[in-house]
Amino acid sequence: MTSLTDAFRSAARGAGATASDTDLDAAASYLLGRWSEPQRHYHDVTHLESVLEVIDRFAHLTPHPDRVRLAAWLHDAVYDPRALGDANERDSAEFAAGLLQSLGAPDEVSAEVARLVNLTAGHATEDDDPDGELLCDADLSILAADPERYIRYTSAIRREYAHVPDDAFRAGRSRVLTELLNLPSIYRLAPIHEQCEERARVNLKTELEELA
Repeated sequence: MTSLTDAFRSAARGAGATASDTDLDAAASYLLGRWSEPQRHYHDVTHLESVLEVIDRFAHLTPHPDRVRLAAWLHDAVYDPRALGDANERDSAEFAAGLLQSLGAPDEVSAEVARLVNLTAGHATEDDDPDGELLCDADLSILAADPERYIRYTSAIRREYAHVPDDAFRAGRSRVLTELLNLPSIYRLAPIHEQCEERARVNLKTELEELA
């Protein structure tokens, strides 16, 4: 089985990074340290692995799968549940560009990975953006989990926002769920939509009813 460090090195090389293997492995180790921070209950290494697994499964649908893999590694590199708005995504995008430049990635790649990371703030993509669609679909794949896993996901999210009072959390979470349900399609890429859309909508509606 390929280790996460090996996977990061392979993606970085595939995207054009010229740093030594030692430097790439050190970067992977540093990122895994970030993904293991104590404030993370859902946005942790398990989430990273799940997103990467979806990307690997559907990599043939995108022209630059290694860029998408790097964006997965970096999309929650900065994660503070107390941050406002899209601050985490913006800070993660800025961090991504700087890290990849330091690893010798072409400027185009660094900028594109940062763009992809920013997309995870609202999961809104243009019609002709298969790289962005795959990243966003993979990031939202948890929504289509089986009921038991979905409950573990929502419990982990609540622990991340333990500082938010119950009433405020229910209101904010309900708003997020409603926005997702109002989308014409939660998932953009056809094979993922076919596999995940119906199950995700059932999960979201069930959670929304429980919050009410």
